Amino acid sequence: MPRIIVEAAEALLDQEIKVLDKGFVRLVDYMGGDQRIVQAARVSYGSGTKSYRQDRGLIHYLIKNWHTSPFEQVQLTFHTKMPIFVARQWVRHRTARLNEISGRYSVMKDEFYLPDPEHIRPQSDNNKQGRSDERFTEDEEQEIIRLFADEQRSVYANYEQLLEKNVARELARNNLPLSLYTEWYWQIDLHNLFHFIRLRMDPHAQYEIRVYAEALAQCAKAVAPIAYEAFEEHILGSVNFSRAECEALATMLAGGVPELTGKNLQAFEGKLAKLKSAVPTDTPEEPVPPTP
Repeated sequence: MPRIIVEAAEALLDQEIKVLDKGFVRLVDYMGGDQRIVQAARVSYGSGTKSYRQDRGLIHYLIKNWHTSPFEQVQLTFHTKMPIFVARQWVRHRTARLNEISGRYSVMKDEFYLPDPEHIRPQSDNNKQGRSDERFTEDEEQEIIRLFADEQRSVYANYEQLLEKNVARELARNNLPLSLYTEWYWQIDLHNLFHFIRLRMDPHAQYEIRVYAEALAQCAKAVAPIAYEAFEEHILGSVNFSRAECEALATMLAGGVPELTGKNLQAFEGKLAKLKSAVPTDTPEEPVPPTP
């Protein structure tokens, strides 16, 4: 069977998608696409690709009903460059294969992440792992950037001195900070890539990994546009309610007040807000029927 060629993916191959100040995402290879998904799904009864409409309907059905194995037949390989603290969040997704640059063999480059001023925020009062929506003053932001940059220069200068003293590279790297950029090759199937994107493009995800997820999503959409459309429709754009939340919805529809409290109520209201934001605000009103 000939290799599946997807024109949009071919155009994106080896093109750097710039991320943060010095990072990037590059799609270096892919295997399969929408056509491979439908071939894999229909193999049990010996039928392959049909019309675009039928294939699109099948892919939507598969994602909507959590039939995930056909999406595992599509593989994407990336070359990415990111700060180490982003890589440590990234690597928690253990469903991929990767090969990272090693400071034991290579001299690490003098490349560190410096956030833009608008992304320097105070600690959130109600989220232990996130930033506040408030901003520092402009002078404070510049002072924080200076502190970051000064320490990065100092640490890298010490690293260079250790190398000059012929300290082994594997030890000289000991004090290099999490802001240092690293690189790796990362290969993952489409099903698990969708899972990564769903978690890391969430508004609650850290900004610095969220922008990488957006770049990966651009590549996934190029490789399998129908599958990505179905992913947006049935997963990214959907809202899942727990049993207690379904009971609260039923209570509200009956005119009552839900019994949820505290963080449970806060999460429920957040989901309702997502539903409300999905309703078009420019929907024309229904015409009023004429009075007989």
